[in-house]
Amino acid sequence: MDFYDFYTGQEFEAYTYLGAHIVQDGVVFRTFAPNAIKVSVIGEFSDWQEIEMEKTYDGNFWERTVNNARQGMKYKYRIYDQKGKFLDHCDPYGFYSELRPGTASVIYGLSNKGASDQVYLRQRKNTEKDPLNIYELHAGSWKKPENDPEGFYGYRELADLLVPYLIRNHYNYVELMPLNEYPCDESWGYQATGFFSPTSRYGTPDDLRYFIDQCHKEKIGVILDFVSVHFAVNDYALLKYDGTALYEYPHHDVGINEWGSCNFMHSRGEVRSFLQSAAYYWLKEFHFDGLRVDAVSNLIYWQGDKRRGENQGAIRFLRTMNEGLKKRCPGAILIAEDSSDYSGVTSPTENGGLGFDYKWDLGWMNDTLSYLQLSPEERKEQYHKLTFSMMYFPHEHYLLPLSHDEVVHGKASILQKMNGDVYEDKFAQARLLYMYMFAHPGKKLNFMGNEIGMFREWNEKTSLDWNLLAYPQHEKFYHFIRKLNSLYLQCPALFREDYEQDGFEWLDCENPDYAAYAFLRKGENQEILAVLNFDDTDLHDYQIRLPKKRKAVLLLDSSDEIWGGTNGEKGGSILQENRLRMNVPRFSGQYFLLTEE
Repeated sequence: MDFYDFYTGQEFEAYTYLGAHIVQDGVVFRTFAPNAIKVSVIGEFSDWQEIEMEKTYDGNFWERTVNNARQGMKYKYRIYDQKGKFLDHCDPYGFYSELRPGTASVIYGLSNKGASDQVYLRQRKNTEKDPLNIYELHAGSWKKPENDPEGFYGYRELADLLVPYLIRNHYNYVELMPLNEYPCDESWGYQATGFFSPTSRYGTPDDLRYFIDQCHKEKIGVILDFVSVHFAVNDYALLKYDGTALYEYPHHDVGINEWGSCNFMHSRGEVRSFLQSAAYYWLKEFHFDGLRVDAVSNLIYWQGDKRRGENQGAIRFLRTMNEGLKKRCPGAILIAEDSSDYSGVTSPTENGGLGFDYKWDLGWMNDTLSYLQLSPEERKEQYHKLTFSMMYFPHEHYLLPLSHDEVVHGKASILQKMNGDVYEDKFAQARLLYMYMFAHPGKKLNFMGNEIGMFREWNEKTSLDWNLLAYPQHEKFYHFIRKLNSLYLQCPALFREDYEQDGFEWLDCENPDYAAYAFLRKGENQEILAVLNFDDTDLHDYQIRLPKKRKAVLLLDSSDEIWGGTNGEKGGSILQENRLRMNVPRFSGQYFLLTEE
């Protein structure tokens, strides 16, 4: 570790120096606690009695080698503040933790010798021109062991169950909600205590490496949800680590956020180095393929409030982190969960941007879901709610998310959000929603359970309702999503030119008399026409003028009975000159492949 870089916020490998490291004559423990008057290491190797540590380097670091310490032993740091009072803390740079409710760190070596994905890693590249179909997952509640409904499948068991499911359903990436150690299951990992410690709920660090290796064997990328805004308030972790506000702000007005947790003080170089090193650690030591950075708007603006101004320390942190990760991990994907209108989130840092590859399009998500909650008559009145996204879409590289945030806390599941009370209509509109999503420019993300038509909200304490697949409507919906996923991966028109002006063209977006839209997607000499009817009545003799003469081949029709559709009046499509005429059933969408006659 370079100490100058550490203090100035340029370090990416602080974890190779700090923490507990296995050496030839035992384990060397190092921690950064500049304001402590005394630090001891305690653990199983000393029967939890104090072994006093010595100041090193400039007096801000503490170090001690313990000869009889071994991998798997628990430990903590006993830190005395300026008044002589002490608290026992887990290691900020600890690589493993005991299972909650225990709070000790666990000695665990850095090793990825068993990984077999070196060829895969060398072949990683920029994904801008490729399909990204991301399955967002909460590891503890996708499925539960039948003999332990309150327990968890471990990383290894999850790999054996999940990887075949991802392959079968045509997802080429999986995004895992935070796997850093955290005390409370209900926080889903977003209130972290161990930023370098894979949660022991699901097994060991090597078990997690196995999971990622199995995904890579099937060319499935793995993205980790990374929290860099805040940390848990538990006093055994980062809170007043050396008796002072070392990682957090000393003032409450900027120190505590809307989630009741402590904001990192990004103006401190040591804090930036801590977070950058954690980000690099997950990519380097576990071979994650990317990071989804949580709550970026709370980094850009003080407390996420534009009126309070920009947080220059946090913005500098984002630019330095993203630029550094790109240099060190070519092909890794960096995604911003950002609800602000801050410009340049996905622009390169050398051009003054933040350096992310993609930004969640939360505007598209909110507009689309609120539109589908409207009655068909109201949809005509707010017709341009669905066209607005393409007004701003060229400004950033967007990813379209239907994430965990949209199916919890009284918001209702995606299926339940659909307007009306008729069971079949909700499914029809959900199929239409997904046809719109997959034809719209931008990479895709769906939260687990969306694909089976969950009716209840997601709950981290229970498994998804897999029994729904025994019911015909849910089973047909599941196969519809599977078919849509497959088409998306196979059709370059749906992804190759996501961020090019020539990749998208409206054909019908000016007819509020009926809630219907039509547009072209183009890429790699392929053209796909999407026709979407959000009205509750069939459109008779609906006509679309094509840019030039084409042959139209139907690829997918959401109203087909095979997908659970009803017998709306179709009558096929007729191509006359460069005009396509058809009957479009209520609440339905169609994809046509346009080819030369």
